[in-house]
Amino acid sequence: MKFKLLLVLIVCMAVAGSTFAQKTILITNVQIFNGRDNKISQGNVLITGNQITRISDKPIPVNKSANTTIIDGKGKFLMPGLIDAHAHTLMDAIPLQVGLTSDIGYLNLFAAASAEKQLMRGFTSVRDVGGPSFSLKRAIDEGLVKGPRIYPSGATVSQTGGHGDFGGYTDVPRVSGQLSYLERSGLTIIADGADQVLMRTRELLRQGATQIKVMAGGGVASNYDPLDVNQYTEAEIKAAVSAATAWNTYVTVHAYTPTAMQAAIQAGVKCIEHGQLADEATAKLMAEKGIWWSLQPFLDDEDAIPFPEESDARKKQLTMVQGTDNAYALAKKYKIKTAFGTDCLFDPKLAARQGAQLAKMVRWYTPFEVLRMATSNNAELLALSGPRNPYPLKLGVIEEGAYADLILVDGNPLENIQLIADPDKKFLLIMKDGIIYKNTLK
Repeated sequence: MKFKLLLVLIVCMAVAGSTFAQKTILITNVQIFNGRDNKISQGNVLITGNQITRISDKPIPVNKSANTTIIDGKGKFLMPGLIDAHAHTLMDAIPLQVGLTSDIGYLNLFAAASAEKQLMRGFTSVRDVGGPSFSLKRAIDEGLVKGPRIYPSGATVSQTGGHGDFGGYTDVPRVSGQLSYLERSGLTIIADGADQVLMRTRELLRQGATQIKVMAGGGVASNYDPLDVNQYTEAEIKAAVSAATAWNTYVTVHAYTPTAMQAAIQAGVKCIEHGQLADEATAKLMAEKGIWWSLQPFLDDEDAIPFPEESDARKKQLTMVQGTDNAYALAKKYKIKTAFGTDCLFDPKLAARQGAQLAKMVRWYTPFEVLRMATSNNAELLALSGPRNPYPLKLGVIEEGAYADLILVDGNPLENIQLIADPDKKFLLIMKDGIIYKNTLK
């Protein structure tokens, strides 16, 4: 009996010691935007470990010790970390030919450096919708490298000749069962027929995909598919949906046109990526079925991929961007659940403009709507992965019990959204998971 009591006492002391040793950060005197409401409140925020544990307009008492850090916010603007709902973490900044011809080890090393830059732009979470980001996610989670939380899809699932087919012109007819290096590396996977789609989807879920990305329509940068084509039969998309549903998560699809979007929705997908060429009927269908719309601010501007002027890709690009204004108008008209994402690929200059692309959204939304979309709204989409969600606490909000992912801004983005386009100068403090990665307050 004495031995048991001693054992219980030791365990209790260990637990108490562990709790006592938790790092505490108190941020005082800040204007708080909680990610949900169109207002700010003056107050103080207490972080214990990786969570926000208290928010108060009154002073918050703390034990001043080696494990406690107190930061005077000096009346600056505190907001949740930003979320990019359409990212490609292994390929956002690496040049195209380098990305498609390098081994996967080099890609991961390059991506680790890019991920840290993304975090330092204030993006503390991303939904990766194409690419082998599982190892990068693990390395970030384990603290080996710095970067945002990653919700990985793994390889994009594409039919032969679809938007995910990066093979050479002479690579067909394919040898049955033979995979290209890009497929073996997990950048993309070609699957034809419902049985192959089912198998490849299950493999991605086995690897740890939080959601599945399927190419359901023509693309701009892909070589073989016109923009107007539908890709995959209903049975093939349903195969992916059935596997994802069995794992209590969902399928999102690349699609631009009404026919591709509607076919995917009828097959049971929960989210559309892009959709710039949507029409009224498609928007109504999305609203009725509660489909998420992950839209990007694609315009023919400085952020557009510089395709050669007479190329097919350039022609497809011009057709696609002409629909962007209408797509956002339809999303607003029918109150469709809309997410923000960048879809940056193979372009270090564009990757560096991640915040500028978000600021561009004031073309269609108020600054408050823009910030809410890139914080609490995008967090709702991330949570759609249900029990496959690797980060179970709340994201995208400043609330008690939420992850301590925070940005302190020099100025008020609700009044001047352009502040988020200049994170180097305007983001004074960047925190993810209760860890301070940047602090220029003196």
